[in-house]
Amino acid sequence: MRALAFEGPAADTSRTRVLKLPVPDPAEGQVLIEVAYSGVNFKDVMVRRGDPGYAPSWPVVPGLEVAGTVRAVGHGVSGFSVGDVVAALTNAGGLAEFAVADSALTAKVPAGVPLSVAAVAPGVLTTAELLLSTFARVRAGDVIVVHSAGGAVGEAVAALSRSLAMVTLVGVTGSRERAAAALRSGYDASFVRTDGLADAVRSHLDGRGADVILDPQGTEWLSEDLELIAPGGRIVLFGNAGGDELSPLPAAGVLFGKNAAVGGFSLAALSKSQPAEIGAALRRVLAQLANGTVSPQVSVVRGLDAAAEPQQLLAEGKGVGKYVIEVAG
Repeated sequence: MRALAFEGPAADTSRTRVLKLPVPDPAEGQVLIEVAYSGVNFKDVMVRRGDPGYAPSWPVVPGLEVAGTVRAVGHGVSGFSVGDVVAALTNAGGLAEFAVADSALTAKVPAGVPLSVAAVAPGVLTTAELLLSTFARVRAGDVIVVHSAGGAVGEAVAALSRSLAMVTLVGVTGSRERAAAALRSGYDASFVRTDGLADAVRSHLDGRGADVILDPQGTEWLSEDLELIAPGGRIVLFGNAGGDELSPLPAAGVLFGKNAAVGGFSLAALSKSQPAEIGAALRRVLAQLANGTVSPQVSVVRGLDAAAEPQQLLAEGKGVGKYVIEVAG
């Protein structure tokens, strides 16, 4: 089979190749999927850079979410058969003609949902769903501040928030271009990330703080988050986009004084410890795609040979929205 691979750590596309690799065999509890579409995610960039913990060996095939057709099932799998059309969280290996996924992290795609759209459900939409419903516990009337609001997860948060009662969405981005993209995707206001961010957002909110802050920037902006959080607020860190060493979390006394909570979220870690929760969230967002509650916009890039380009756009902070690779294109 053909697969996109990183042959070693690099800041650019210089060590990205399409290789011929053996088709993997599904292990116990896994399904083998012939991949039609695979999502491009910022995690690909982190793998390519060689961030600690993301590439245990080289070459490595990235790709954490796919949609396609089941071609084989491993021992002990129930509920899936050869020929089923599915979406799955692979965590790695998805940018290939065939990929394996745990059956618990796989769901059937409802009729009428294009596979190009279903491919964004396992990673991006499931992340947004779990952040809002389970980890941030968003309530009616909350003010939600989202860093990297112009990216794929930021847009997914905006899409899923439309079904929540009376929430206010404030986006934070790294550029004016992405700030404009955040507004187009449904944010009520958007700010470019800079010093004094907390004061600017508070001023826009007439002095009110944020009830929820979703931050994929590691701990780089945590001090500003703490300045902005309202009493009883929840900060959820769900990534480390810069790849820098994480700073220590605030002392307990700071959190006592702020009456605030700081938590973390990792889709990959949750998929290992609580795969059933991932599978349930995936089925929920696929149902929303089927009934039209959520209609994400995707940019389809045809062919594995072209997959390095959108990855580089994400690395340079130029990509807007969600890129999906048509694997057979």
